[in-house]
Amino acid sequence: MFPLKIGYRTIKTAIGAAAAISIAQFFGLNSFASAGILTILCVKNSKKKSLQAAYSRFIACMIAIGFSFIFFETIAYHPVVLGLLLLVFIPVTVFFKVSEGIVTSSVIILHLFTAKKITLDIVFNEIALIAIGIGVALFVNLYMPSLDAKLKQYQVKIEEDFRTIFQEMVSYLRTNESRWVGKEIIETARLLEEAKSIAFRDVQNHFLRTQDYYYHYFKTREKQFEIIERILPMVTSIDLLVTQRYMIADFLEELSEAIHPGNTAQLHLNRLDDLHNQFKDERLPTSRDEFEARAQLFQLLKEIEQYLLIKKSLKVD
Repeated sequence: MFPLKIGYRTIKTAIGAAAAISIAQFFGLNSFASAGILTILCVKNSKKKSLQAAYSRFIACMIAIGFSFIFFETIAYHPVVLGLLLLVFIPVTVFFKVSEGIVTSSVIILHLFTAKKITLDIVFNEIALIAIGIGVALFVNLYMPSLDAKLKQYQVKIEEDFRTIFQEMVSYLRTNESRWVGKEIIETARLLEEAKSIAFRDVQNHFLRTQDYYYHYFKTREKQFEIIERILPMVTSIDLLVTQRYMIADFLEELSEAIHPGNTAQLHLNRLDDLHNQFKDERLPTSRDEFEARAQLFQLLKEIEQYLLIKKSLKVD
């Protein structure tokens, strides 16, 4: 037996479709099953997407009823006329940015085509089917499970990977040796993509806000991760064991211990300024190799500064 995973959207779709058909049948509407089709098409994985789908389908259906009257009643109920109608109707829905409703509208058009006449009763029947199908979909989509716990898990894991990466850089700067295979780099890139997608869906479940803490948080970590990817080759390219390596290693160790949701970036920026001043007070390089190593370490400090400035920009809403 293969394990089956049934998500909230599947459950809501099944309940919604059954409810929409039952309501349409209760009111004695013709083609009552179409209400269930509308519900299935309008249940999305976020409230905003569901609302957008409902809007597109409703407007497209209204346009479809109008076009059906014009083409069928003024020309003929003929397959060629049906094709001509679709030839005009589809570009119009694209123009009005409601092309998502083409499939639903086509069902309405075929209902009217099959009826061979368009009366007020028939039009009312179609509008009622649309209203019931869309209304039930919006109702069942009012409930969306909280994504906070899942987003928190991503946050914790990404911070763990950041910590590991920093600790590996510290180890290399102090010993010039490393057995690290770098799996956290690949894992962090994947986690950030997944977390951003879920955080964006969470934003779409709230009508009155366009961005929330978690989405901004993961975008911030993504920018910091880009800097980490630039820093790693710098660290591994420095072979000479100059004094400044150990100073930066100590600083990176402090940063690794301070990787958390809180914003303490300014404290570390102040500490970075002190480190810059210590570098300036050091004696001048005595060899070309030492000069190049210290120049690379100085560039490394610049990248770390950008890393901290990005974190400083994180706003908690």
